[in-house]
Amino acid sequence: MDRRKPLHGMVIVELGHSVAAPFAGMVLADLGARVIKVENPDKGDYARDWGPPFWKDTSSSFASLNRGKEGITINFADPEQAQALRRLILEQADGVIQNLRPGILPRYGLDPEDLCKEKPSLVWADIGAFGASGPLSSKPGYDPLVQASTGIMSVTGEGDRPPVRVGVSMVDIGSGMWSVIGLLASLITRLQTGEGNHVSASLYETGLSWMTIPLAGYEASGDVRKPYGSGVAEIVPYQAYPTANGWMMIAAGNDNLFRKLCHVLGISHLADDARFVTNSERVVNREALIPMISEVVKQQSYDDLSAKLDAVGVPNAPLLSVDEVARHPQTEALDMSVEVEGLRVMGVPLTFNGERPRARTAAPRLGEHNDKILNFKSEA
Repeated sequence: MDRRKPLHGMVIVELGHSVAAPFAGMVLADLGARVIKVENPDKGDYARDWGPPFWKDTSSSFASLNRGKEGITINFADPEQAQALRRLILEQADGVIQNLRPGILPRYGLDPEDLCKEKPSLVWADIGAFGASGPLSSKPGYDPLVQASTGIMSVTGEGDRPPVRVGVSMVDIGSGMWSVIGLLASLITRLQTGEGNHVSASLYETGLSWMTIPLAGYEASGDVRKPYGSGVAEIVPYQAYPTANGWMMIAAGNDNLFRKLCHVLGISHLADDARFVTNSERVVNREALIPMISEVVKQQSYDDLSAKLDAVGVPNAPLLSVDEVARHPQTEALDMSVEVEGLRVMGVPLTFNGERPRARTAAPRLGEHNDKILNFKSEA
């Protein structure tokens, strides 16, 4: 263990599967906590089978989300094994993160409320699907369901085309992040009071938080805005344009940047056009403005235009594919990745005193640490 990591000495039990809780556990492992992942002894975490692609004997998804952890298997239906997990939590754990279906844990004598009463210093973090109350509270939930039901898909893609989900599991990962934030805040409180906390997050609540700006826009105007592809409803021009040899994202986020963009493109007269002088006017008149910018941009090479925009401070960036991002000089320079048994995966986007915290051990094999932690081999 690295004593320089902020969570050195903390023990977290992860009752997690798929993405949300495992991502939270991975973050905590990078921050220095000892994370003990609990799986069922049959097939374990669902994500083990999410492939191809696979890396060695597990999916690349599972490998990326579960590095740095120890792994045990528990058959909840076996009273002896359920009791062993209970002892592990009460005797060793500072915190628990879980995203199992509602009702499973109490059924097997692992009720969070009882455990927190028996161990008042315990920090327990639940990650649910649609939240603890309301008409959808009992529904199972996955990232795309919540992207659909919180409006994220309604503001993603293009207005006249079929719905599109964000291509990464932003709701799952966001829920994991919120649970980590709640857990860390509770650990700070525990330093002051000696008492833990019961933290709750859900995919649906996380989806609503991602929708902060669009929902505020609706409440202010009553308008339900259509999606604008790579653009946004509130700022123009703020989207991707095709150049002669590749796509470029241009973010002229204020009036001064718009004026500079027009100068570089040789269309300075548009900056003085009453329809486009202010951002609010440009938003109203976007359908007239965007084609005029696009017509000029598409005639220029990406490198030349990017250099000109950089020279005057207009934000711009290329649209990169996954393979280009993986080996981009900026990605390499930031040392964001960590190599685990030959597989390069992303770490948490934090540094402490200039150093990145990284848990470098591979994701555990199913039940790999049963003997070490439980002193028995779990069987289904």
